[in-house]
Amino acid sequence: MTDQAGSVAGPGSVGPPGAPPGTQPEEELTIPRASMNKMIKEVLPDVRVAHDARELVLACCTEFIRMVSSEANDICNNLQKKTISPEHVLAALDSLGFGDYRIEAEAVLKDCKQVAKQRRRGSTRLENLGIPEAELLRQQQELFAQAKEEQAQVDQQEWMRMQQEAQLAAMMQQQQQQVLGQANSDDHYG
Repeated sequence: MTDQAGSVAGPGSVGPPGAPPGTQPEEELTIPRASMNKMIKEVLPDVRVAHDARELVLACCTEFIRMVSSEANDICNNLQKKTISPEHVLAALDSLGFGDYRIEAEAVLKDCKQVAKQRRRGSTRLENLGIPEAELLRQQQELFAQAKEEQAQVDQQEWMRMQQEAQLAAMMQQQQQQVLGQANSDDHYG
């Protein structure tokens, strides 16, 4: 959603007095400076970039994102869709005269889809270990067997402790009965 000035509005955001609900102050709608500085350093590792130049690059990037997302939103609305898809963004690039970026944007989209697919598969961690699945299964079964053995030892020790406590309780009860029996016999003979 955009306001009259073309600013992108986020849900639940608060803007300046008199601004439509859902808008934020300009300074909050930017790329994080640390990320921008990292990108600049990666692209231009041997060049010093003045603070004002960094701020200008940040403002240009923010405006570019606003323009593309606003145009993608318009395309999405014209097609009576509720969700902006990558195709809407690519069409927005063409519509705004940035068609030269389309090939690079499609390559990035392809990479993102591939990463997402690998995450869904969940096998990347196993593949990165370099251990065959059969070996991992063997190790898992070995760990299960070891845990089962340890639990059996704990259960055996617990059973023995309970048996000793039962024997001790029986001996104490027997001693009490003997003491009571002796006291009763002393009372009868006394």
